[in-house]
Amino acid sequence: MDTTIGAKERVTQNRLIGLFRRVLKYTYLGNWEKRESNSNVEEEYLTAYLARRGYTDKEIRSAIAKFKQAAGSLGGGLYNANKEVYTLLRYGVNVQAEVTEKKKMVHLIDWANPMENDFQIAEEVTIHGASDRRPDLVVYVNGIALAVIELKRSTVSAHEGIRQNIRNQQDGYIPRFFTTIQLLFAGNDTEGLHYGVIKTPEKFWLRWKEPCGEPCAKPHFTTEEYPNELDRSVLQFFEPARLLEYIHDFIIFDGGVKKAARPNQYFAIKAAQPRVRNKQNGIIWHSQGSGKSLTMIWLAQWIRENVEDARVVIITDRDELDKQIENGFKDAGEQIKRATSGDKLIGMLNAAEPWLICSLIHKFGNKNDGDAISVGGKKATKSLDLYLEELAKSLPADFRAKGNIYVFIDECHRTQGGMLHEAMKHIMGNDVMLIGFTGTPLLHTDKKKSIETFGSYIHSYKFNEAVEDGVILDLRYEARNVEQYLGKSEKIDEWFEAKTKGLSSVARAALKERWAKMEKLFSSEDRIKRIVADICQDMSTKRALSGGYGNAMLVADSIYQACRYWEVFQTTELKGHCAVVTSYDASTASVKDEYQGDGETEDLTKYEIYQKMIGNQTAEQFEAWAKQEFIDHPGDMKLLIVVDKLLTGFDAPRTQVLYIDKELKDHSLLQAIARTNRLFEGKDFGLIVDYRGLINKLDSAMEVYSGAGLEAFDSADIQGVIVDVMACVSRLREAYSHLCDLFVSIKNKEDTEEIEVFLADIDIRAKFYDELCSFGRALSMVLNSEKAYAAFTKQEIGMYQSAFIFYSKVRRSVKKRYADTIDNKEYEKQMQNLLDTHMSVAGIKQITNPVDILDRDELEKELHELGTMRSKADAIVSHMTKSIKANRDENPAYYDTFSKRIKEALEDYKNRVITEAEYLSKMKTIMEDYRKGTTNITYPEKIKGNVHAQAFYGVITAILDDVMDISANIDVISDISIRITEIVDEHNMVDWQTNKDIHNKIAQDIDDMFYEIEKEKGIQVDFDSIDKIIENVITVALRRFK
Repeated sequence: MDTTIGAKERVTQNRLIGLFRRVLKYTYLGNWEKRESNSNVEEEYLTAYLARRGYTDKEIRSAIAKFKQAAGSLGGGLYNANKEVYTLLRYGVNVQAEVTEKKKMVHLIDWANPMENDFQIAEEVTIHGASDRRPDLVVYVNGIALAVIELKRSTVSAHEGIRQNIRNQQDGYIPRFFTTIQLLFAGNDTEGLHYGVIKTPEKFWLRWKEPCGEPCAKPHFTTEEYPNELDRSVLQFFEPARLLEYIHDFIIFDGGVKKAARPNQYFAIKAAQPRVRNKQNGIIWHSQGSGKSLTMIWLAQWIRENVEDARVVIITDRDELDKQIENGFKDAGEQIKRATSGDKLIGMLNAAEPWLICSLIHKFGNKNDGDAISVGGKKATKSLDLYLEELAKSLPADFRAKGNIYVFIDECHRTQGGMLHEAMKHIMGNDVMLIGFTGTPLLHTDKKKSIETFGSYIHSYKFNEAVEDGVILDLRYEARNVEQYLGKSEKIDEWFEAKTKGLSSVARAALKERWAKMEKLFSSEDRIKRIVADICQDMSTKRALSGGYGNAMLVADSIYQACRYWEVFQTTELKGHCAVVTSYDASTASVKDEYQGDGETEDLTKYEIYQKMIGNQTAEQFEAWAKQEFIDHPGDMKLLIVVDKLLTGFDAPRTQVLYIDKELKDHSLLQAIARTNRLFEGKDFGLIVDYRGLINKLDSAMEVYSGAGLEAFDSADIQGVIVDVMACVSRLREAYSHLCDLFVSIKNKEDTEEIEVFLADIDIRAKFYDELCSFGRALSMVLNSEKAYAAFTKQEIGMYQSAFIFYSKVRRSVKKRYADTIDNKEYEKQMQNLLDTHMSVAGIKQITNPVDILDRDELEKELHELGTMRSKADAIVSHMTKSIKANRDENPAYYDTFSKRIKEALEDYKNRVITEAEYLSKMKTIMEDYRKGTTNITYPEKIKGNVHAQAFYGVITAILDDVMDISANIDVISDISIRITEIVDEHNMVDWQTNKDIHNKIAQDIDDMFYEIEKEKGIQVDFDSIDKIIENVITVALRRFK
């Protein structure tokens, strides 16, 4: 392991430690690089804290034992272990032995009184694992590790620290250390402080920002006082009260994914808290895609825990949104009840439970009203007084809404007026607090009415800020006029040339073969056919669409038009890969279309096309299947054709392109285009293709647009929603520069061996992969945009293509040489698609996973492709090291013998004791021994042939080597190994790996065994050693007994 730290990182690290000690008053625990037995649970400090809190010695021992057991168990995976630890941290550890006894909780952290806790920080904390790691800074509270900080110099991206954090959680590194870690951080002086939680993919890490959104209270640590962003962010986040508040109130385990609040979510809830206490209505406006649903969940949880007799009712106006909210709360572990009828809603409100209800606003209407009452201020057919009088008569005689009610109104821009809204307040009483949530700005005409209904903004977080913060993606806008090519063959040829300009000759030829069909469509006077041809061409040329990892939506003008589109797509390669999702009832041909002007012939056409599309399914079944396919399998369901449905409340992050062939404006337009702005691995932007000319003017310099679709909004409210596609021109040049800068120290820029040796360092290699992916994505954007492509000379484009081919070959070679899994796998398909589609080059197939060391034939093929003897030896070292790390837990002593031999051979080569040829020869010998299982370990006769006992023997001798003479006690240790094997086997039943009670029983049996050995043999083993043996035995057993 590399034990050096760069001088520039050291300066930053020292400065931050000074801030922790001097300003935040943390206790400095020291440099723990050489300290033995570093842990995520430092018993000495935790014991001292609990004793100070008045717990008995017995309670302290029991609580720590149970907590360490939870923190040491990875059988169910890191997520489940971390979740269990979080529960114990938040609610305490029950130390009563019997289930029937009243619970006695030991609270490891005093959440209500932050300054009663001990805040500590240590640096260079060496953690032993399959591969030892050393986090730069670890923050402890009462001796429990809660946060890790990785620092980088200003010239190295903070993303290197992010990747380091991600890597360290993986099997083969130190995943067990992260069972208690609630927050992970990475930063440098130029990029500030980024944070995430366990298993957070790199793209979803967040950058701390204060203030964020409006209004936002003045920070304790300001820019004027601390101009360095990293210093300022560390002080803001790690202020003791905020750190504990954040961990307690702003972390969630959401259906298998741990999530932390974004700054906009945190500050929205902080802004809402005083308003909640005073029951002062208001609106939270957070741009679409910035996490409105989770904000609701965190706010609802805070209200429940901090307001007496609190109840939360969540109201929306569309069924799909109602279902989405219900599922979101259930995934977060909250028991929400959905009122599916007006009677059920009245019944729930009239009872004390449930505390959490979701419902459609229409459930507040009188069931006899039919369609008379509408939402959103539309004209009603009776007076408000009469309506409310009738409503009151329909309620049960004993009705009174129970509890302290808070009402969340989702998409409040649609539900801020009308009789139903008044009915809602009438039923629940005037004491309710209304909190409106919206993802789009309010129209000029609605602002006054909304403020009258809900009050002022509680918090707002606008589009441009969300894009700047990386919370949502840029939206690229492209207007297309298919009419301009109509009627003349030379115009159609011009269209084909423009669409294929950036493609390789091979890709152009392949498209030319299919051109006859497309030409026929595009030559048609039928506008739908020309648009179908245009979309099909995109499906063949745009990397996300052709690569199978992204898909698209098409907004049609009517249900009839949507059906026509589907019918034409059946004559193309999208047959079987597209579907129509609308509100059409396909069970009868008598349904009238909502689009004005459709006639009987169109009704029949819709019915026949729908029946052809859905087959034996109902329309509801088909819709559910199509939506799930679209979300889960974008390569199969490439296109959804919609009219109104799915333009709100449908979250499909892979959606790359939105084609619009419908007159949309105001909220409808903003909500539609936001379908493509969600974050997803490998997705860099959303593309809006406008066939209707909805946005008349796009000023790319100001990033503000105006026109018939959006003039009803204040310009400040929609700033930065979309930008011109030409923004990718500068990005390509910048990405190329960053990639070349990485190799500035290489003398011969074309010497691949020199480059590969330079890339031996894992952090440099990770940066190379990252920079190449960024360059490839930028290049692909340009090659896929006619307008952006035209901004470059042919020579400049050729230079970029040549560079991409060269470095792609280097990437392939180093991935083999170092058996890498650290690359950005989400971009594999994009990279290959870019090479295949836009460059005439052979022999660069991307590698997704390294070859197994035991797969003799495949590894030999891989070694044969590598050039030098050193590169072949390096590849063997890399593959063996990976295999050893993956399997070490099965028998640490056995695998460590091979690690030692590899390390010795490497040292000999680096010190020039052996030649390159001898280095390769040695590595081949070690590899053959590894494949055969030949090792220099000699086991006692008693356990020969018992592979499980041999593994436990290795665990025990490694721990007891420092406290007893192993050679003098071989028989006893052999007996212990056999007995442990029997104990584990006795408890080896279905689901034992995830059953904590069985783990505890195994631990108790092993503890009893050592007690018996002490009585019978007089051999005493100290408690610390027994605890280590138990922990390692369970780890080994989890790998061996499945």
